Amino acid sequence: MAEISITQMHDWKDNVDLELEAPQGISEEIVELISKHKNEPEWMLQKRLHCLKLFKEMKMPAWGPSLEKLDMQNIKYFQVPNSKKNAKSWEELPEEIKKTFEKLGIPEAEKKALSGAGAQYESTILYHNLKKEWEEKGIIFEDMDAALKKYPEIVKEYFMTCVPPTLHKFAALHGAVWSGGTFIYVPKKVKLTTPLQAYFRMNAERGGQFEHTLIIVDEEAEMHYVEGCSAPQYTTSSLHAGCVEVIVKKNARARYSSVENWSRNTFNLNTKRAIVEENGIMEWIGGNIGSGCTMLYPCTILKGDRSRTEHIAIAFAGKGQNQDTGAKVYHVGKNTSSHVTSKSISIDGGITSYRGIIHSSKQASNVKSAVECDALMIDNKSQSNTYPVIKVENDSTQIAHEATVGRISPEKIFYITSRGLSEEEAKKLIVSGFIEPITKQLPLEYAVELNKLIDLEMEGSLG
Repeated sequence: MAEISITQMHDWKDNVDLELEAPQGISEEIVELISKHKNEPEWMLQKRLHCLKLFKEMKMPAWGPSLEKLDMQNIKYFQVPNSKKNAKSWEELPEEIKKTFEKLGIPEAEKKALSGAGAQYESTILYHNLKKEWEEKGIIFEDMDAALKKYPEIVKEYFMTCVPPTLHKFAALHGAVWSGGTFIYVPKKVKLTTPLQAYFRMNAERGGQFEHTLIIVDEEAEMHYVEGCSAPQYTTSSLHAGCVEVIVKKNARARYSSVENWSRNTFNLNTKRAIVEENGIMEWIGGNIGSGCTMLYPCTILKGDRSRTEHIAIAFAGKGQNQDTGAKVYHVGKNTSSHVTSKSISIDGGITSYRGIIHSSKQASNVKSAVECDALMIDNKSQSNTYPVIKVENDSTQIAHEATVGRISPEKIFYITSRGLSEEEAKKLIVSGFIEPITKQLPLEYAVELNKLIDLEMEGSLG
């Protein structure tokens, strides 16, 4: 990616004309407006209205970080930029929006290292393109709104099956107001050798973004999908409640990587789930840097025998941030395995928490699972918490859970500073080494960005 400064990633705001801006608040009228504007089939409108009914009936989560500052009626749930939709060339976009994605480095990354790229601004995908060589092999890479029109039966079969709207209040909200997102289908035996990427930008004050990502990896196929996101800083709250659903078929493999860098006025209440069939592999790689409040727990359901999953994540919390993250794995098939690696850094009063579930069902014999939680606190003002849940319903399961919490030792600082670095440089070097197991799993440009963002977040906080 191109050089990205902390100002670019957080604080610049665009002056973009809107084709449509729904009034603040959530209601049947807003839901009907969204569906009508998109010219959706009747079944999707009815699904949206059903989700809205569930949303109104369900209570706010009573666990985790407080959501009392989130005013649901103060959010703008649907905003459409005045721009060509689904452009195949960056030059087709309005100058202001094009500059935004150039600052984020998306066009440059597409040229160098991607099989295809998509870019969403507010509620709408504005750019989407797949390289011809992969299109010829039958890969489908569309935005969700286009997929609903082009592949209605596939969308109807899988939409909100991994993440049912009954799961929690924000899953129901998502089902009512979702807009944009990504649809990917990888045919049998096709192995995608370079990643697909989508980037989501939320620009407006009191904005809401609710993109839906649906990925289907057919038998013996492989793919890697990368998501990035950002928003400018405001004094009022914004809401991100996206949804990711991944279907991994027999003998298939999927990797989902993301670096979420929402601004600190954003509530990041995202839901991600995968269902994995026989001998399938699901990998989650995640970095959570921004947002004032995050509640994010990627989930894998190991449905098929000998299926497996790996969750690797880093969370960073600075002043005023509460990062409540983790992983959930449900072992259903026999001889399944999972490995969860969670690392967190808290500084300047930030709060990080690991919240996870490992569930081995009655019929899931010979399960193997390991969870490693490592927390690094830079000062005595910060917090780190661990809330693991382990539920085993058979006698053949092997589960290991290990958690460590520590501070940067004076001995390490002394050793590094004796080699000519300042104390602040020494601390940054130690932090870089601490997160290295995560960054080495990311595409190079994202690994560089993650390291740089953490360095910049730490500047001025180290004493």
